Amino acid sequence: QVQLVESGGGLVQAGDSLRLSCAASGGTFSRTFSRYAMGWFRQDPGKEREFVAAVSRSGGNSHLADSVKGRFTISRDNAKNTVYLQMNSLKPEDTAVYYCAADSRASFFSVTITAPEYDYWGQGTQVTVSS
Repeated sequence: QVQLVESGGGLVQAGDSLRLSCAASGGTFSRTFSRYAMGWFRQDPGKEREFVAAVSRSGGNSHLADSVKGRFTISRDNAKNTVYLQMNSLKPEDTAVYYCAADSRASFFSVTITAPEYDYWGQGTQVTVSS
């Protein structure tokens, strides 16, 4: 069974940092994680799911939403089947449930920034930033 499991969320104060992890397991993920472009999205209740960050299959290319540029970094470790989201200088408006996602059809160098293109999704991890 293919699974994406996020971890690392929590309650922090404005200005703090968190690192989210997303571990992929099961099915083809175990052997072919490097064939998937990966991304992070977030969603606040009552709002649409919002793109945060994406990384290419090799990790060589990435893209961040304007709202998080300069504060967040996405990376991946294909040997560990894991993608990370380093979040620094957190703001209350970063509060949301954060989801990771995998795109099986991305080309080697491309990043995927639209939710419908992703095939697999994790269950999400809550990030709450207090002011």
